Amino acid sequence: MFKDRILLITGGTGSFGNAVLRRFLSSELREIRVFSRDEKKQDDMRKRYNNPKLKFYIGDVRDAHSVGTAMRGVDYVFHAAALKQVPSCEFHPMEAVRTNVLGTENVLDAAIRAGVQRVVCLSTDKAVYPINAMGISKALMEKVMVAASRNLEGTNTVICGTRYGNVMASRGSVIPLFVEQVLAGKAITVTDPTMTRFMMTLADAVDLVLYAFEHGNNGDIFVQKAPAATVDVLTQAILDLMGKPEHPVQVMGTRHGEKLYEALLSREEIACAEDLDEYYRVPPDGRDLNYSKYVEEGEPRLTQSMHGEDYNSHNTTRLDVDGMKALLLKLDFMQRIVRGEHAVAED
Repeated sequence: MFKDRILLITGGTGSFGNAVLRRFLSSELREIRVFSRDEKKQDDMRKRYNNPKLKFYIGDVRDAHSVGTAMRGVDYVFHAAALKQVPSCEFHPMEAVRTNVLGTENVLDAAIRAGVQRVVCLSTDKAVYPINAMGISKALMEKVMVAASRNLEGTNTVICGTRYGNVMASRGSVIPLFVEQVLAGKAITVTDPTMTRFMMTLADAVDLVLYAFEHGNNGDIFVQKAPAATVDVLTQAILDLMGKPEHPVQVMGTRHGEKLYEALLSREEIACAEDLDEYYRVPPDGRDLNYSKYVEEGEPRLTQSMHGEDYNSHNTTRLDVDGMKALLLKLDFMQRIVRGEHAVAED
């Protein structure tokens, strides 16, 4: 599938892009294009990987022309470019719209025009029942993706998506923050110890995208069945691994835009989702643009879903401290910390 092909990663200088490079630079891909607006990170990557397969394109998904230029000749696209920090999106919601919604439209339009074979769009659990600007913009991104996938008859392009929860030790996650606070002799600051979050490694995130890439049909959204943990369990697991179980923890209170738990599938979605053992596949709404079907015809399974449960971080498999420690030790970042080495968040 990858032999002599060209892969484009939007937002490719982020944690996900680096994980993809570590997995695929030794593959039979002919070329991997990293598209982003950060020339410093691109130069760092160029020096770090020093691989002729790797090509860098400066641009912004907000700029349709720069996207179109990078898309020429591309076979596959992993669309990871996004604004994803909840506080910054709360203060600047239109910036989230421009990148996460309009930027996705630019990527999909360019991919369709260029005859790209497969596009996988990356989304987040915050898109389900969204209460903050970041989640709302990613929910709209998913709607843009599904809408674009409806109009691909007669083309060779397949557009699908993935949705996942907290990617542990990625840039911006709380794990590196907690570790830094401990190393600096400061109290770990948590918002609410009873909050639960899905836990995934970067390797899990790449596996999910590859599964969608190989099995996705137009408009599908794929979700990995992931374990979850409370913030209290996470902090205790980190402190145990660092040999500081009595380190102080300060509870600050819930921040604006935070939920007690996150959902990966809504009640309506889980009613029609296909269980694929390790994953769920959510097919798109297959109705056409005959609006009367939305108004005059009901859907029995949606009635049933109103009385069911969603799939969330409260009702998934819940990790205890030992289980959380075992998952943390899968991370190179935490392995280095346990050995007493300096470490930074996963690239």
